[in-house]
Amino acid sequence: MRKISNHGSLRVAKVAYPLGLCVGLFIYVAYIKWHRATATQAFFSITRAAPGTRWGQQAHSPQGTAADGHEVFYGIMFDAGSTGTRVHVFQFARPPRETPTLTHETFKALKPGLSAYADDVEKSAQGIQELLDVAKQDIPFDFWKATPLVLKATAGLRLLPGEKAQKLLQKVKEVFKASPFLVADDCVSIMNGTDEGVSAWITVNFLTGSLKTPGGSSVGMLDLGGGSTQIAFLPRVEGTLQTSPPGYLTALRMFNRTYKLYSYSYLGLGLMSARLAILGGVEGQPAKDGKELVSPCLSPSFKGEWEHAEVTYRVSGQKAVASLHELCAARVSEVLRNRVHRTEEVKHVDFYAFSYYYDLAAGVGLIDAEKGGSLVVGDFEIAAKYVCRTLETQPQSSPFACMDLTYVSLLLQEFGFPRSKVLKLTRKIDNVETSWALGAIFHYIDSLNRQKSPAS
Repeated sequence: MRKISNHGSLRVAKVAYPLGLCVGLFIYVAYIKWHRATATQAFFSITRAAPGTRWGQQAHSPQGTAADGHEVFYGIMFDAGSTGTRVHVFQFARPPRETPTLTHETFKALKPGLSAYADDVEKSAQGIQELLDVAKQDIPFDFWKATPLVLKATAGLRLLPGEKAQKLLQKVKEVFKASPFLVADDCVSIMNGTDEGVSAWITVNFLTGSLKTPGGSSVGMLDLGGGSTQIAFLPRVEGTLQTSPPGYLTALRMFNRTYKLYSYSYLGLGLMSARLAILGGVEGQPAKDGKELVSPCLSPSFKGEWEHAEVTYRVSGQKAVASLHELCAARVSEVLRNRVHRTEEVKHVDFYAFSYYYDLAAGVGLIDAEKGGSLVVGDFEIAAKYVCRTLETQPQSSPFACMDLTYVSLLLQEFGFPRSKVLKLTRKIDNVETSWALGAIFHYIDSLNRQKSPAS
């Protein structure tokens, strides 16, 4: 019997092995290109529309479409405030030919604020990374590359020297660039006060449904932070547009509509900065020679320390020669004199109030601490008088309550609100935080949309 040679099969193996390797490599490269393309498509489905189209008329990405035909996408907004840094992870669904709806929000906050790391920038990265990990856990892997990641810093960084603020922002940007999310050149910035007010206005009107009906009634927004306070509403009276000072009116384009808003941010009139001004201190500077700051808004027997913007102040009350509220109101009026623009139209607009407005009202029982509620502006004055009178005889666990309530009462009146004006105080609408973050991410995505479709 003749032995069969194996040379032929060896030659086939020598050819087949490299050929198989090439085929495998080709399939792998094709998969990578496909994966990147679908991620890019997912993002452009958010940000790109053909000329004349609405948000709801954009192309759908395969992994971004839910079973009911609603397109799903995400956005991540970091709120770097004066007292803490918060991350908001938003999930949206866009029904066909309609404006998007918010389907889920994840929120986490860390203290202190970014400005606390002004002299040790490297330490800021740990907290930012911790909050990024929250986003990574919340957003499915296939959406990472298509999800915009943004940080907006507010009054805390606006009050820092420019060089220190920029170093902090640069460190954040480095951490962002190392993340798997969509990071644009303008992803990290200090938000000017007007944009903060506008974004909060977008949030509350989106959540109340006002943005879905062109020409419908809208609501105003009042926000009281630590370093600044904002007011924003949509004027309906021509006189408001004609008499508003320069810088108080801003045009907003959203969902292919243009709004002309009255919006202004008062830097230095946030609750913590106002406390310092009422005490007679200077922002960012220790008291001269370590002297006590004496205030008529504190209990006459009070002595203690108070920390603001990384500076510790010794504070005390002064002997009362009249009622505590009367003396405090006079001091607060000095601080507010000629610093706030008053508009008549606010009397006729429904307003929501957030942040420290809510916290102070809840602290003295004017609203439910969990659910919020409505009150009239005069309730703050009534509460201030009661708390101040109590402090005259017995120091409380909240030594600044008299000062804070008196300040808020007079601030609202300076804006033009009568004592009988009803305000709605809430932390959430439809279980969603009423911060500016939601409006800001909407505005950011909408601006990306317009950049990709200038003619739309």
